[in-house]
Amino acid sequence: MREEETPAGTGHVVVIGAGIAGLAAAHRLLERGARVTVLEASGRIGGKLLPGEIAGVRVDLGAESMLARRPEAVGLAREAGLAGHLQPPATATASLWTRGALRPMPKGHVMGVPGTAAALSGVLSEEGLARIERDAALPRTEIGDDVAVGAYVAERLGREVVDRLVEPLLGGVYAGDAYRISMRSAVPQLFEAARAHASLTEAVRALQGRTATAPPSGPVFMGIRGGIGTLPLAVARSVRARGGAVVTDAPVTEVRRTAPTGWRVVAGERVLRADAVVLAVPAPAAARLLRAEAPAAAAGLAAVEYASMALVTLAYRRTDAQALPEGSGFLVPPVDGRTIKASTFASRKWGWIAEEDPDLVVLRTSVGRYGETEILGRDDEDLVAVSRHDLKEATGLDAEPVAARVTRWTDGLPQYPVGHHARVARVREHVAALPGLAVCGAAYDGVGIPACIASAYAAVDQIHGDLRAVQQLTAHPVQSLHGGAGE
Repeated sequence: MREEETPAGTGHVVVIGAGIAGLAAAHRLLERGARVTVLEASGRIGGKLLPGEIAGVRVDLGAESMLARRPEAVGLAREAGLAGHLQPPATATASLWTRGALRPMPKGHVMGVPGTAAALSGVLSEEGLARIERDAALPRTEIGDDVAVGAYVAERLGREVVDRLVEPLLGGVYAGDAYRISMRSAVPQLFEAARAHASLTEAVRALQGRTATAPPSGPVFMGIRGGIGTLPLAVARSVRARGGAVVTDAPVTEVRRTAPTGWRVVAGERVLRADAVVLAVPAPAAARLLRAEAPAAAAGLAAVEYASMALVTLAYRRTDAQALPEGSGFLVPPVDGRTIKASTFASRKWGWIAEEDPDLVVLRTSVGRYGETEILGRDDEDLVAVSRHDLKEATGLDAEPVAARVTRWTDGLPQYPVGHHARVARVREHVAALPGLAVCGAAYDGVGIPACIASAYAAVDQIHGDLRAVQQLTAHPVQSLHGGAGE
């Protein structure tokens, strides 16, 4: 092993992980005057943000959009030189494929939870709509410190609301099970409203009323010309331009404290001395690295479960895709028994994809949810075949694609079960006891891009001795979908 020299007084910080959280942390640290080294175990940067191409057209093979009503992601993109590349969706008109037909996505709900039964007319059965009306007459449901979204909504409004709308909306974010997902962590504004009102529909209407009196401006979501996957590349360029080092193929095997306040980081033959360390890796990797110095934090992180999923990207000749309906795509409730859980009509949703090849139509499907193993065990050809089958059933599209790509995200999405916020608080409490150490990423305060960046900025504050941002995020996670009135 060779030990790398660190000049005295430079404030050297090692960031472990070059996903968007690690790169955002490095970017912020450099602004604060630190010397920064980013170590990435794999051969590429970007984590779940992955640019690619199909049939000569640039596409995203991972996350494709970012919440624009939080400032972190759009702000970082601008700081990294992408201000001129930011682009809202060309259309946000989505559908639900349920009960044998594509139906317009309802409006007037918060993450699928309606303020009135009429909001879900056309999606729910008459019995399901009547069940919603009973909410106002039910006794108050105490939800305590946390509750599963699906269980609580089903108790108040009936299972049909959960199965037909809440489940596909949440499943699109977490690839999880609504009956396990924490309402406090996944839909924090609804959780707080539900605790303050006797009925759930009353709570939703209160949220909608606040939105109506101060409507947010601008688009809900934002994309980037060339793909969201270009964001980490731009941030890494900015980090390097400011003097930071970003090293790939450098798996870290050991993180240990050194007297009196420093840290020793081992990555292969490289040994680095640091004044502080930011762990921006998935929970299992963080657990392994913290086992020696913070065993209680490591135990909490080791208990975080993950879901796997796959994206199937398909390209068609435009003349062969005339059957495709209008809109940006559709979600699929699991209760309908289909294989795919969603499809995005990428050429419709993002103007820049259509401009790159007007004669091509690009779309993608997603498969895989928490606990599903059989479907993800199939080979790529089978995943393409089942995606084409479901697309034909939903839209009538029966042409042969000119190209197809399957991107697998094994253990790609952390799960937020009931009590997730308490687990995160305990992990951070143990980490905070070690000066110069902080954690960030999708396993903590939200799986969306703004949430990951917010946790990175809070981690930077923490290693500078300021715990206020960490405490605020732990108490109030970042919602990964807007979920506001009218959406």
